[in-house]
Amino acid sequence: MKININRDTLLKPLSAVNGIVERRHTLPILSNLLLEGVNGTVSLTATDLEMQISMSVENAATEPFATTVSAKKLLDICRSLPEGSEIKLADQDSRLQVSTGRSKFNLQTLPASDYPTMTRTPNTQLTLRMAQKAFRQLLRQVEFSMAQQDIRYYLNGLLLEVNGERLHVVGTDGHRLSYICADLEQSFDKQEIILPRKTVTELIKLLDDTDDEIVIEISSSQANFTFSNIRLISKVIDGKFPDYNRVIPVGHQNKFEINRLTVLQAMQRASILSNEKYRGIRMVLGANSLRLVSSNSEQEEAEEELEISYAGDPLDVGFNVTYLIDVLNNVQNETVEFSFADANSSCLVTIPDNSNYRYVVMPMRI
Repeated sequence: MKININRDTLLKPLSAVNGIVERRHTLPILSNLLLEGVNGTVSLTATDLEMQISMSVENAATEPFATTVSAKKLLDICRSLPEGSEIKLADQDSRLQVSTGRSKFNLQTLPASDYPTMTRTPNTQLTLRMAQKAFRQLLRQVEFSMAQQDIRYYLNGLLLEVNGERLHVVGTDGHRLSYICADLEQSFDKQEIILPRKTVTELIKLLDDTDDEIVIEISSSQANFTFSNIRLISKVIDGKFPDYNRVIPVGHQNKFEINRLTVLQAMQRASILSNEKYRGIRMVLGANSLRLVSSNSEQEEAEEELEISYAGDPLDVGFNVTYLIDVLNNVQNETVEFSFADANSSCLVTIPDNSNYRYVVMPMRI
């Protein structure tokens, strides 16, 4: 095996597949990546047995080959070499030699035949096509609501629900819920999967901000994503996602619109003196006034007052300020709308004149 490849050409796919490599796995070969050369193309594959990413580089291989090598070490070597340098890769006696100029590295390899690649299931139930930036935007606007290591494992991911001509994407950790939907070009029977957290995170990193297409193939046990020169295979979470329609409130009468950055910055300032553990903040609504009040165990207090157009009921509701800051950071609109029913009910955050996005936060006692 001999490969001559530009350092910058190799660095991008190496960085991409390294995102899922497990450093401390019980199977040592999973800290390696699979290098394969076929028909002039070099492909790099990494897997953690739940997800697999493959990227290809054209016109790099001189002969067919397959081997596995430490993903982190190869990446660190590439990063450390000068920009634009030409790298030679050659295998010798269960070693991979990486050389450029006067630098030479010999890395240990393991047989490619031992590498546990994931195979695509043949029973695809539906195939979606959309622009990469559109799908990335959907994921970004809801992913922050996913649970982290929750015992309710089905919350540690995002719901993708296809129903008719719409794709619904939902994330919740039980305290807040993000919902967004998009129109599809054709109609499908209802189908839903839960994408694992790690898969969502990697997709957001790998997707381009362009109109180039992503092809999404969904089956009952797997989701496949093909875009640019990347193929990503992911297992799906086996479980029943909560009925989001029951959580999203309708008919909240007390509402006001406000500039997103104005209320975001006020909440960030008020949060400085909130309780570090519970992160509580009170939203006190009166005639044309919103007060944000926080305090902590040292009896320190912060108060921000904002002028708003509001003629609803006087309200004093407590929330985890982090959950409110999260949505304000991730929604790109200039104006947002807050809606309430009473002091004991959830807060609904929406975008004016856009029924596709909803964010629900449960109240907390302060």
